[in-house]
Amino acid sequence: MAASTSKKALIQRFDKENLYGYLNLGAYLLPNGVEMLNPSGALLVIPYEEIKSVSLVREFEAPDPNEKRVFTTRPKSQGLWVRMYFRDNDQLEGLMANNLLAVEPYGFSFTPPDASSNIQRVFVPRQAVTGFQVLAVVGSPQRAKAKAKPTPKEQMGLFE
Repeated sequence: MAASTSKKALIQRFDKENLYGYLNLGAYLLPNGVEMLNPSGALLVIPYEEIKSVSLVREFEAPDPNEKRVFTTRPKSQGLWVRMYFRDNDQLEGLMANNLLAVEPYGFSFTPPDASSNIQRVFVPRQAVTGFQVLAVVGSPQRAKAKAKPTPKEQMGLFE
């Protein structure tokens, strides 16, 4: 039996109520919107223009207004530390993979600042964003290690 790829999700919309349901992570991003199965069993396609964010959640509950939306200190995990500015003048920070092959054609996926919250992963459609800023590259593999300087011949060895 194959493993289930359906995950609990919350879709926050700009002008309408939030939607809760299940996403098939292998095929939820369609050319015309996000495909979601709601708890009553109806298959919905929500257009990208209506969506502010799609969050993979642990439990179906309303988003906590006091939840951290920005990092208070520099993130420890590797990736791109990014800040997004939304159409409704809101902003959100996250940590994206530092891999151009992992970027979806319809938007941006990232890990939110608060790892202990109900929200585990977030997808933001391109249409929802008015600004996108890379704040830092965390844990860059391009960082060159300093080479050890050769020992001068006139310096005597300590343990010789």
